Amino acid sequence: MKKNILISLLLLASMPLAMKAQQVAPFKKGDRVCFVGNSITDGGHYHSYIWLYYMTHFPFEEMWMANCGVGGDTSLEILNRLDGDVFAKRPNVITLTFGMNDSGYFEYNGPEPEKFAAEKLATSKKYFYQIEKRLQNRPDTRMVMIGTSPYDQTSTFNDNIFRNKNNTIGRIVAFQDSAAKANHWEFVDFWAPMTKINEEQQKLNPKFTICGNDRIHPDNDGHLVMAYLFLKAQGMAGKKVADVEVNAKSKKVLKSDNCTITNVENRSGVVSFDYLANSLPFPIDTIARGWEYKRQQADALKVIPQFMAEMDDEAFAVTGLKGNYQLLIDGQLIDTFSAAQLAQGINLATYRHTPQYQQAKTIMELNETRWEIERQFRDYAWLQYNFFMKHGMLDQNDEQAARTFRAGQDDGWVAAKRGLYDKMIHKEVRDMLQRQMDLIVERIYQINKPQVRKVVLTPVKR
Repeated sequence: MKKNILISLLLLASMPLAMKAQQVAPFKKGDRVCFVGNSITDGGHYHSYIWLYYMTHFPFEEMWMANCGVGGDTSLEILNRLDGDVFAKRPNVITLTFGMNDSGYFEYNGPEPEKFAAEKLATSKKYFYQIEKRLQNRPDTRMVMIGTSPYDQTSTFNDNIFRNKNNTIGRIVAFQDSAAKANHWEFVDFWAPMTKINEEQQKLNPKFTICGNDRIHPDNDGHLVMAYLFLKAQGMAGKKVADVEVNAKSKKVLKSDNCTITNVENRSGVVSFDYLANSLPFPIDTIARGWEYKRQQADALKVIPQFMAEMDDEAFAVTGLKGNYQLLIDGQLIDTFSAAQLAQGINLATYRHTPQYQQAKTIMELNETRWEIERQFRDYAWLQYNFFMKHGMLDQNDEQAARTFRAGQDDGWVAAKRGLYDKMIHKEVRDMLQRQMDLIVERIYQINKPQVRKVVLTPVKR
């Protein structure tokens, strides 16, 4: 039986990304989504990238999403914080992922790795089944199980490898998938496609990993891959930012999908029209964000080059021209194109200096600011559920709790959060930080609406 499961998982991992038959309903206006997980969710960006996609691609569908990850969590710790950290946020959609910590670490290099793996699998199932019962009592909450990102046990960038740990993670993902089917929940798999990416890239560079420098935590590029897999499962591939085709000679609009084209003119060879898209391009970040992260989000395009065509295509074509033309949008020079290039079509989302891209980048920076504030709440949640709960002081936040905190700083993880705790112990501080996040989201949904842009094509004289 175990052999058959492993064979099935290996076959799944060998399938190309395009063949995945995952279907998850898109989020909709008014949704409140909690992404529940461990440190990969806690300190990572995939959920933030997913929300940014909705902020830009569906600017009129206001929704709310929350990071509900806590570092080090297994299914047991997730069970323990369901009420106070997840249900308290009043979600109508919950995504749930676990497995990296459930599968264990050092014992894979010990004397009885198979016995250890079986014990970890059994324990993970035991507490998941209790989570499952809690979730079954919430029939009005949509559930999306996420098969966790893999542990990279094949890259050669160093010798620090927990041998066969990823096999156990695959078995956890398999029972998560089965549980999702049994409960009629939705399911998205990160594990098999990301394992496949590692396999393919390591043929070219044995030191490659999509799983981060510790083989566990994907960097920003890995998190964009995860967001891509989730959005693809939601059917977002092929939903263009806009699709424009104008015939300059006849001054006719041949195509205007997800946009409106008006006032087409051709005066002495200068072509102009007004362009109102219903979406904004998805901005690709070129800064490494997050604690100890080294890679930028844009690095993901090396392993998912299809992202731009599938998720970020602002298609723009103008036919009926001869010669070369400068393209200006709201007076900003974008590039010079031949008539053939314009007839074939270009993807405006690949140009970072268009006015609409800069508008989207403002949204991205605001969303990053929100993410940074939210991270403080996640570190605070770690203290509450991994330290104070064990002392019977969950959310106590008084002098007795403070003394317990000071006495517990022989634990380096606790000591590292002293500055944060000294601040977050005060309700007024937490309330103000929450208000800051609310104001940022409110502002995003005020300024993320696409604007009418003036497009001008001017002939380049020889």
